[in-house]
Amino acid sequence: MKAPGFWAKRGLLAYLLAPLGTITAAVTARRVAKPGFVPGIKVICVGNAGVGGAGKTVVALDLLGRLHGSRFALTRGYRGRLAGPLLVNPTLHTARDVGDEALLLAAAAPTILAHDRAAGARLALAEGATAIVMDDGLQNPALAKTLSLLVIDGGYGFGNRLPLPAGPLREPLAAAVARVQAAVLIGEDETGALTHLPAALPVLRARQVAESVLDLQGRKIVAFAGIGRPAKFFASVRALGGDLVATHEFPDHHVYRASDSARLLGDASAQGAQLVTTAKDYVKLPDTLRAASAVVTVRLHWDDEAALERLLA
Repeated sequence: MKAPGFWAKRGLLAYLLAPLGTITAAVTARRVAKPGFVPGIKVICVGNAGVGGAGKTVVALDLLGRLHGSRFALTRGYRGRLAGPLLVNPTLHTARDVGDEALLLAAAAPTILAHDRAAGARLALAEGATAIVMDDGLQNPALAKTLSLLVIDGGYGFGNRLPLPAGPLREPLAAAVARVQAAVLIGEDETGALTHLPAALPVLRARQVAESVLDLQGRKIVAFAGIGRPAKFFASVRALGGDLVATHEFPDHHVYRASDSARLLGDASAQGAQLVTTAKDYVKLPDTLRAASAVVTVRLHWDDEAALERLLA
């Protein structure tokens, strides 16, 4: 989905929808109050307060690379047709089966897809897991967490800080913050999001570093992305020296069709440019579009890695 513009500020429409937001808050509060399954191993939840991409999967991938032992990723598999629980197999499962994020996680660590997070944890235990990293799930009470992180996109923050549908939040910010042990700010705090957090809450700061196997310096680029904030990806391409002659934005978790391929391939051909996309989009591309597209990936650079390691320990 693409966030509506009024979610960014408290205008008339946001205030008119605010009563419905109180219903969202009440429903979420009632749901998260339920006790969850305790698996007896470390469970790290990488979540956020609102809908849309904040960088959770990038953080989860980073943490999976830092944990020792038999660490598993656990995801709902958003937009995938399978409910699980199942062990994701990238050679058998497609993005239509398990969603794009599940395939990214499975490239880094054994990944369990489960709409029922408790059932997913039980499968992970049966597979020998000694630690679980949940990609999303802060508002899902089915599985007890030992550490929860609140991920914040510095460029968007918490929007107008109102619950759905008046704003982007799944629950009031104070309720989400009460269940986490630290926040992770990705990028600069352009919206003053940190001013709405308790002073005692630890904040880990990180920035995304773009990388590409293909040298983009001075090269004509047609960039396309179906993520929460495509503009952030386009800025990464520019940071790598790419000459963006055209950009194409798609909704988050967009499923690419033949018509999309024809339009993108035609644009790149007309411009004499290279197609570039995100790793999240790349796993969903039709074969002809995938063969013509280069990938720009991102990794996290932490301001204080020692603080992160202490938290994980």
